[in-house]
Amino acid sequence: MQETTDSTLRVPIALGERSYAILIGSGLLDAASSFDGLPRSPCAVIVTDATVAPLYAERLHRALAARHARVTRIELPAGEAHKDWSSLDAIFDALLAANCDRKTLLYALGGGVVGDVAGFAAACYMRGIDFVQVPTTLLAQVDSSVGGKTAINHPRGKNMIGAFHQPLRVVADLATLATLPRREIAAGLAEVIKYGPIADDAFLGWLEANIDALRALDAEALAHAVRRSCEIKAGVVAQDEREGGLRAILNFGHTFGHAIETGLGYGEWLHGEGVGCGMVMAADLSVRLGLIDAAYAKRLARLIERAGLPTVGPALGAERYLALMRGDKKAEDGAIRFVVIDAPGRASVRAAPDAMVADVIAAHTRA
Repeated sequence: MQETTDSTLRVPIALGERSYAILIGSGLLDAASSFDGLPRSPCAVIVTDATVAPLYAERLHRALAARHARVTRIELPAGEAHKDWSSLDAIFDALLAANCDRKTLLYALGGGVVGDVAGFAAACYMRGIDFVQVPTTLLAQVDSSVGGKTAINHPRGKNMIGAFHQPLRVVADLATLATLPRREIAAGLAEVIKYGPIADDAFLGWLEANIDALRALDAEALAHAVRRSCEIKAGVVAQDEREGGLRAILNFGHTFGHAIETGLGYGEWLHGEGVGCGMVMAADLSVRLGLIDAAYAKRLARLIERAGLPTVGPALGAERYLALMRGDKKAEDGAIRFVVIDAPGRASVRAAPDAMVADVIAAHTRA
């Protein structure tokens, strides 16, 4: 991690010719310097949604006006339910109607849904155009905007249709978090918490000491949490850009969590809520596999609860959970593979017997 002279934190993603920086700080959205060094293409397109547009679209537009002769906005419906083909087509329709060429620079302004859909559109339009992530939610700043995963959902599974397409830069303005509902803050904290058990047990201890400050949007605590989360993810992505092995550990809690999201219908639970509950289940599975002791799993569950996240899942039934998880991207030949905690601060991907997984589900879902 590097710190610039203006107190903006800079976390590099080392990917050779696809390397880029994550900028973290307050007031970055309005600062022209946040976009220094990016291509000065004639056309820029801001992709955002109906919730974020009234808050930040005009501010980003003004910051970009000096860099681009023409700035176009595309506003999508808000919410996970709209992370679909319809939103993707809406972006393509607008790009084509505006005669956007291959040098167009797309800016994804919003949370994880906007970043994923806009990034996927950038990966596909004219076989690939450049884009910049401008995440405005905690979840997007610490996870989804970093690493180049882009996707839309399918009724049979979350994020099943997509591409790896790295942004040119990530501009994470911490000031945008002030407008988030408390539920969205909690959802973002799930993706922060996951980094402790899988990569940095000391960070887990720091989170236990500072979770109340994070929920209260303390500026110093937020800056540290976002920075450390991005540092951990950057290190993993640099080693395994396309999730051939190590990067899969970043999906801790996601196998159970995605099943909850898909089973209930996209948008019923927020992504971070599914991940939070999924981490409780994955930690219990780690205990049953003999990898960690029950006290560590309970410690993690307490922190997740303190963050304002659910620790008990919906009663979809074990068979439904198992069927949904067989469609997970980590599954191989129909066998479900889970990210488990090998030891505090270390994780791996392993299979587990269906009967054991069913017991975990029974223990952590409503009767």
